[in-house]
Amino acid sequence: MKTVKNKNNGGVSDADMVFQLEGRPKFSIAFPLGLQHVLAMFAGNLAPMLIIAAVAKATPAETIVMVQAGMLISGLTTFVQLYPIKIGRFQIGSGLPIVMGTSFAFVPTASAAAAIGGIPAVLGGALVGSLSEGFIGLFYKYLKRFFTPLVIGSTLIAIGINLLGVGRDYFAGGAGAKDYGSWQNLTIAFSTFLFVIILQRFGKGVINTAALLFGLLFGYILAFFFGKVDLSSVSTASWATIPLPLHFMPTFDAQTIISFVIIYITVAMETIGNTSGITIAAFDRPATEKETSGSVLADAIGCAVASIFGAMPNTAFGQNVGIVSMTKVVNKWCIALGAGVLVICGFLPKLGSIFASIPNPVLGGALISVFAMITLNGIKMLAQAGFSGRNVTVLGITFALGIGFAGHADAIAGMPTWLKFIFEDSIAATTLVGIITNLVFPNPKKHEASTTDKVAGTTVK
Repeated sequence: MKTVKNKNNGGVSDADMVFQLEGRPKFSIAFPLGLQHVLAMFAGNLAPMLIIAAVAKATPAETIVMVQAGMLISGLTTFVQLYPIKIGRFQIGSGLPIVMGTSFAFVPTASAAAAIGGIPAVLGGALVGSLSEGFIGLFYKYLKRFFTPLVIGSTLIAIGINLLGVGRDYFAGGAGAKDYGSWQNLTIAFSTFLFVIILQRFGKGVINTAALLFGLLFGYILAFFFGKVDLSSVSTASWATIPLPLHFMPTFDAQTIISFVIIYITVAMETIGNTSGITIAAFDRPATEKETSGSVLADAIGCAVASIFGAMPNTAFGQNVGIVSMTKVVNKWCIALGAGVLVICGFLPKLGSIFASIPNPVLGGALISVFAMITLNGIKMLAQAGFSGRNVTVLGITFALGIGFAGHADAIAGMPTWLKFIFEDSIAATTLVGIITNLVFPNPKKHEASTTDKVAGTTVK
């Protein structure tokens, strides 16, 4: 088939343009690639809000408000990441193909707050806590020495390992499902998984790059014949409503705010890690200071706005970093079309409910290999940093305490409450232990200078 070149984009063909940051491929090529990002994160974007709504015993109407606001803010914050806002010397947004969504990292803390003070207590803690992430974004220039390649690489690995657990549960039918691990769920998941692999191996052009989208469609049809597709929420959902601010009036509690501040530091690290994950996978380099600072600032502002509109805080979604790693599609216009779908879904509950009806085994089959890419990006970053005696010591301590010890409730039962907050989450623990260990075992100045020069001297081309 003859390759058609786009005269409006320097003569570069639409098929090749999807692998470039700038430019506008034609809609028929760009939209499916953006849509697969939405499908990959949609259930994960909804799940934290549904969990918190259940803990807070929210009414169905209140739950719909949270879900709509979550989709709207995710889409708008993604736009800010793609097309940054510049205010003086500060840049809000990274200018990278980052997709934002509701963060699972807040679920334990938000659940505790919701059980006591309901949704208003969650939103109050999230709103004030977002200032801590904004602080990291504003002063990243001075704080970046704490976020070395070893720390970010370790955080990426911890994120990937956690996501693999999520992918495993999706694969088997969803955590807590009555038919968890049933032959029907595994058949759907493995069939979807194999279908995606076949398209990636033998597909050409859009069929190859949008393999995840076609895999999700194939799995959805298969799940429908297995009777696993529940369309009840589609029939009951409203056609259109407008999300409004302050539907829930936030309340403020000191202990809840402190807990949120701790988690926001972790979420900032997730965003820093995922930002570098994008640049490493797509451009084979670490993220620049400007990109990272802008990414964290956009995340912080997005979290604050989400709290005002009644949604849970957001973060850069790891699974979408995995999609970029797998497909190498980095074109911002493609991702923007996906973000537009999220915004539209924020106004159309019925459309959003269709996406939400994708069964867990379908998501697991299509995405479990994507989650693995996050771990591989972390390993790649560690390899670039090198495995000197000092680095091996830092990594050994970080992984031993951050991944091996943290996250196991029985193992940390005797810890003080303030420390338990951190070690309940292996990502938070990996981040904290990595930062402290890097300070205890300082890097030789010569290596620090070469690393800094390498990052500062690299730009997106």
